[in-house]
Amino acid sequence: MHKLDVALGERSYPIHIGQGLLDGGLIREAVRGNQVMVVSNDTIAPLYLQRVLAGLDGLQCDTLVLPDGESHKTLATLETIFDALMAHRHSRTTTLVALGGGVVGDMVGFAAACYQRGVDFIQVPTTLLAQVDSSVGGKTAVNHPRGKNMIGAFHQPRAVVIDTDVLDSLPDREFAAGMAEVIKYGLIRDPAFFEWLIEHQPALAARDQAPLAEAILRSCRNKAEVVAADETEQGNRALLNLGHTFGHAMETFTGYRDWLHGEAVAAGMVMAARMSEELGWLGAGDRRRVVDSLAAWALPVTAPPGMSRADFTDLMALDKKVQNGRLRLVLLNQIGEALVTGEYDPNALTRTLEAFCER
Repeated sequence: MHKLDVALGERSYPIHIGQGLLDGGLIREAVRGNQVMVVSNDTIAPLYLQRVLAGLDGLQCDTLVLPDGESHKTLATLETIFDALMAHRHSRTTTLVALGGGVVGDMVGFAAACYQRGVDFIQVPTTLLAQVDSSVGGKTAVNHPRGKNMIGAFHQPRAVVIDTDVLDSLPDREFAAGMAEVIKYGLIRDPAFFEWLIEHQPALAARDQAPLAEAILRSCRNKAEVVAADETEQGNRALLNLGHTFGHAMETFTGYRDWLHGEAVAAGMVMAARMSEELGWLGAGDRRRVVDSLAAWALPVTAPPGMSRADFTDLMALDKKVQNGRLRLVLLNQIGEALVTGEYDPNALTRTLEAFCER
């Protein structure tokens, strides 16, 4: 088992990575009170809920199973979590356990941030994307029909417990979507990791445990270091959003149904690389390497059919990185070096959108 810490002073917490961790006592160790609400979805609960409950014996342990899918990441679904907590008389010393992918983790974290003005929660991510990204860092939110993750709060978990065995049941498409976020870390700050990922792509695709655990560990270490330096995204934490401004627009355009989050991020990173090349920052060879690294996982590298430049412009105007009416973007100087900037030639953005959109 690997263990690393997210260093946030009194809000610091451990990330545990290894096989068989659902059956250990790591979740129980992070519970401070005598009440627990385990929230999962109807895909994951039949597979893993009973194993988690077995480790929480002796506590008041209630469960809630939500419908699966990004389209259910809404205020209405959040309300069902609050309803369950109050129906079972959970106090402010309760602990919520998020057993599922990024949708479950984001909603449970947001519910924990709000319920009685803040209660504990534990992340038990069951998708690769959630394991390497959304479970770490305390970003919690739900979607709005006009924008992704527009309603939320920063609320750090008590612990993150990553059981790599659960990835055996993950469909290939969702595994590949998670790899988009893994590749992102190499692109924004870890060029050696980017090279390692290319070299180990066949082994990762085969889900060999040793390289898979290494990829998760290195991703989480990169995320933890960025979060520790900028918890509430006042500066460099925004680098973690490479491809997300374009990607969130694509997710919103498709109604949070057609594309997985990692798929939209993959296409968004290709767009960010193209714009970086348009600005004369990223070399053509490096741009092609970005595209090839994502295409190797059969991830989308173009915008959704039917999406226009106007669609992108309207939806990106609601992005959380807009400041004083200026859209800031995460772009690349080179592989392993990203920057957040609102100082760019707007014609480069126009040319990028025109290249990716149907006329």
